[in-house]
Amino acid sequence: MEQTAERVRGGAVDLLAAVLDRGQIIGEHALSDLPGPRRAEARSIADMALRRLGEIDAVLSRFVDRMPPPPACHILRVMAAEIMHMARAPHAAVNGAVTLARADPRARRIAGLVNAVGRRLQGAAEPKRPAAINTPDWLADALREDWGQKTADAMMRAHRDLPSHDLTLKHEADGEPLAAEIGATLLPSGTLRLPGRPQISSLPGFDHGSWWVQDAAAALPARLLEGEPGALKDKRVLDLCAAPGGKTMQLAAMGAQVTALDANETRMERLSENLARTKLSAEVIVADARDWQPETPFDAILLDAPCSATGTMRRHPDLAWRLQPDTIGALIELQESLLARAWGWLAPGGTLVYATCSLLRAEGEEQIESFLSAMPGAARRPLDTADPILPPDAVTPEGDLRTTPAMLPEIGGIDGFFAARLTHAS
Repeated sequence: MEQTAERVRGGAVDLLAAVLDRGQIIGEHALSDLPGPRRAEARSIADMALRRLGEIDAVLSRFVDRMPPPPACHILRVMAAEIMHMARAPHAAVNGAVTLARADPRARRIAGLVNAVGRRLQGAAEPKRPAAINTPDWLADALREDWGQKTADAMMRAHRDLPSHDLTLKHEADGEPLAAEIGATLLPSGTLRLPGRPQISSLPGFDHGSWWVQDAAAALPARLLEGEPGALKDKRVLDLCAAPGGKTMQLAAMGAQVTALDANETRMERLSENLARTKLSAEVIVADARDWQPETPFDAILLDAPCSATGTMRRHPDLAWRLQPDTIGALIELQESLLARAWGWLAPGGTLVYATCSLLRAEGEEQIESFLSAMPGAARRPLDTADPILPPDAVTPEGDLRTTPAMLPEIGGIDGFFAARLTHAS
């Protein structure tokens, strides 16, 4: 048992190193030497350390004059995450961290320091710190510039909390029965919000493909494209930048003839697996949208454009520490290119929904205003503020969708998304 616990903590340290030292996505680090449940445990520790990284480093600075180099610093962070934020047995966290340090030649010399710091962490009074401490300065400044101090701080507070799992149903009629069976909450949008964080694959309906995991905000753009129930039935619909497939499955379940396009072959394999599990069908194409050309226009297009993904930081705390400010400009240029290209594939009278899971206005509101001013025949189709599927205050004065992690705190929050619904007037 002790060996297993040590391997789990070692896995968490490896994950921190992958993100903070090498800029990798946390989910791409396999931890193949650990069985599935233990991988999940290691991931949960690393997630918490990243979610509270600023607070953890601040408290460690009280006991360490200078943070040691990796992996020693990550061992300290894992220990602090367990003691401060995960209600783990302090002696186990300290002993585990010391064992890790002694086993690694790069950290062996600070094993005594790890032990001393761990003992002092136990029961140490920690002053309340602003949530922004867990966000890189450049990103915190960008959020404040876009949304003001109060709203930006509310977003960053929301990033500290573990999000619930949300499910999108293949058939909406299954919502109330399944919610009662598993004790979930049925949201007005039709999303099921699970209590706690259960093992997803063990839930009723998984093997039958009755639902898939998808944040409540991420499920909205496809609903906006449909508009009225049944409006997409038998329509030719393009899901552009489709992987890993949540929106593709939504559109297919609506009865659309879906073409799913994405350049990432690995993620598209996952999309195909998801379609097979849910017994839904779509034409799957692996291609770069900048080089691909359809034979005929589409009745409707959903462009969930590549973006900074800052709206998903509550689910992916590694993102804040991997993202670099100099990448935003290139993403904005790519979004602009894809939007213009997709517009050329839309049939006259058709509808296009442009969406990003970004909190930065340059990737959402400003992108759409620039497009509308430059594209003749493009018009906004405003959303209805009274639409029951939309969260309160989620429709902008211009008629677009804007959700943020600061919304719906009473039910566990929501990811940040922007979506604009456009029509081809000519």
